[in-house]
Parts: sequence; C-alpha cells; structure tokens
Amino acid sequence: MGKRKRTRIRSSIDQLPPEIKAQLDARLMDTANTYEDISDWLKGQGHEVSKSAVGRYAIRSNQAAQRVAETLERTQAIAAAVEQHPDLDYTKAASMVLMDGLMQKVSTAEEEFAEMPLDKAGRLIASLSRNATYDKRVRQELKHKAELAFEELEVELMSAIKQDPELSGPLHDILTRAKEKLMEDG
Repeated sequence: MGKRKRTRIRSSIDQLPPEIKAQLDARLMDTANTYEDISDWLKGQGHEVSKSAVGRYAIRSNQAAQRVAETLERTQAIAAAVEQHPDLDYTKAASMVLMDGLMQKVSTAEEEFAEMPLDKAGRLIASLSRNATYDKRVRQELKHKAELAFEELEVELMSAIKQDPELSGPLHDILTRAKEKLMEDG
C-alpha cells in the first residue's frame, strides 16, 4: 500500500487570532527570540503552542517569503532586460525565466522533484518547448509576409517609375537593402 502524502498542513498557529499571529511573526523576525521563548510567550497569551509547532511555522513562513522574493527578483530582471533592450520579446523573456526556474528546481531539489509526478514534469517541459516552436513559427510567418509585401511593393514601385529610368536603379537598390535589413533582423 502507498505512503499517504499530506497535501494540507493544519497547524495550531493557524488557529491563532490575527493580532497574536502578527505579533508572532514580528517575534520570529527577531533572531534573539528562541522558539521556546516564543512558545512560552504564546502560553502566557493563553494559547498552547509547542516550540516544534513554532519552528515548523517559521520554516514554512521563511520558505514562502523566499519564494515571493525570488519571484519578485525574476520579475524585476525581466523588466530590466526589456527596458535595456526594447526589441526584446516579453514572452520569450518570460519563457526563459520560467525555464531557468524549472531547471533550477530540477537541479537543486532532487527530493521534491522525485515527488513530482513524471507526467507533470514532462508536461512542463513540453509546454516550454511548444512556446519555443510557436515563437519560431511566428517569426517565419512574419518573415514570409514581409517578403511578399516587399515583392508587391517592388512591382508597384517599378511600374510607377518606369517613366524615369534614372530613378529606377537607385530606388530598386534602396528597396533591396531595406528588404535585406528586414530579413536579417527577422
């Protein structure tokens, strides 16, 4: 029979009134307070909470705060990259950050990764691969549409300037250079 996996955490600290919980959080921030001191303080407030429960709550709180800080840091990195490079694609930058986070999770959290169902990890990687494929396809379609637009523009310009052969050559060269420049950037 399989081992039961706990999906929800029920703590005696979660039952505390909000004002006591806020004071508890403040006391946890002060490293001079031990878990036993905090447990004794809670008992003095009329709440029976063990030092182990305080310790488990502190670990959960720190992990949640760390995740929020990491997410904020990544978001700021995307914003800074886009600000420095206005032509950068937001979705590509976000996908890169997501892939980085997934790879970091895979490489640093073997135990958690071992608990993650293989199909879920596969779906995450496949989703990121689809994003990259979609990005390439969109770029190819845009490039193809630009080529068609340039060909039509060239035909229209050439028919409009046939009366002036002196303009025909230079305008054709300008159009060719513009087309090459667009294809390089695309």
